[in-house]
Amino acid sequence: MAAIGRKTDTWGSRFGFIMAAVGSSVGLGNFWRFPFTAGENGGGAFIVIYLACVVLFGLPVLMAEYGMGRKSGMSAVEGIHSLARAESKSANWGFVAWVGSLAAFFILTFYMVISAWVIAFIPQAFSGGFEGFTAESSGANFGETISNRGMILWCLGGFIAVNTFIVARGVKGGIERAATILMPLFFILLLGIVAFALINGDAAKAAAFLLQPDFSKVTFSTFLAAVGQAFFSIGVGSCLMITYGAYLSRETNIPKSSAIVAGADTMVALIAGFAIFPIVFAFGADPAGGPSLFFVSLPIAFGSEAMPMGTLIGGAFFTLALFAALTSSISLMEVGVSWLEERQGVNRWGAALGVGFVLFMIGAGYVYSADYIDFADMITGTVMLPLCGLLVAVFSGWVLSRDMLTSEFGEGTVMNLWRFAVRWIVPPAIGVILVFGIIDKF
Repeated sequence: MAAIGRKTDTWGSRFGFIMAAVGSSVGLGNFWRFPFTAGENGGGAFIVIYLACVVLFGLPVLMAEYGMGRKSGMSAVEGIHSLARAESKSANWGFVAWVGSLAAFFILTFYMVISAWVIAFIPQAFSGGFEGFTAESSGANFGETISNRGMILWCLGGFIAVNTFIVARGVKGGIERAATILMPLFFILLLGIVAFALINGDAAKAAAFLLQPDFSKVTFSTFLAAVGQAFFSIGVGSCLMITYGAYLSRETNIPKSSAIVAGADTMVALIAGFAIFPIVFAFGADPAGGPSLFFVSLPIAFGSEAMPMGTLIGGAFFTLALFAALTSSISLMEVGVSWLEERQGVNRWGAALGVGFVLFMIGAGYVYSADYIDFADMITGTVMLPLCGLLVAVFSGWVLSRDMLTSEFGEGTVMNLWRFAVRWIVPPAIGVILVFGIIDKF
């Protein structure tokens, strides 16, 4: 077994790190998961709660993950073990990282399959395949597309191969380089689609839906969904930010970078709402249509004669979603590859190929039984991510001494606020939401 030590690879620049970190946060969570989760939970009321969850829970946990990652300089599992040993605490605290790492892996298994669906929809969109769609024919098209298992397996294999190649090239030469190319293209496409949606869609209804909260629809399930969405979208609770933090240079300001990443992700989620819901309302789709909103309702709008340039916009939209999916999936894959490379003595290419192969085999199971995707999404997004976020807060706030992370955040107001949050706000609040949210949901 190879000796365990600090990471030697680092981010090449602050811009590259921010693009990679924002890319890891901005993904299908913003385009596939956020719209239907908001739609199912009352629109504006959910968004108010979601924003509060980002500020009160997501940002402190994000800072904790970056700080622990840079302090240890190791993968998530080994890093938390190392920090616990440094504080003379039980090595059993490594359980925190295992919960997050398993969440990252299970998310990735179905995330790759949904990305394969996105790939399959891109040629349909650009070729005018959505023209004349009704609710019935669009639903039938979605069913036929994901039932074409041979095609989906090819799309899945291709997507995993691209991820494997990027991750195998390392942080600077692979992940950072891909992010600095993909993210600027992503933002250009996003702004173009939003402008189109606001001009040609029903912007007034979308604004009312997104900005006028109806708290009569709020239950503990709404709070649980908001916490899960905040963690899923930002990327915390899966230990990927601990992994990314291990590659940070000492010059990087963690509180400032955390605020940029959380703010950018939240902004993209809200902007995505204005890219999707004006079209949804203008063409009579159901905003609470669940996961099918993305693959059934939107193609109806893109194929409508009333939508100008529907073919081009539809193709651009699914291309945008693919860019978002790729920047997130490579970060989730890095969690497992980093640990294998560090702990098991496997070279980076071998680790990436091994993880890619396992992902393909499990993903193939989802291709043949897509019904399990909803269950996997629910367990990881509403249980495992909030649970890991709670455990990260307890570990960083109560197990680690104040001095341990002062070197990462600096002394002063920011440190005081962060420590108060991870000790007295995040654990009790998420604990209550988890317990009563699960009871309410089931």
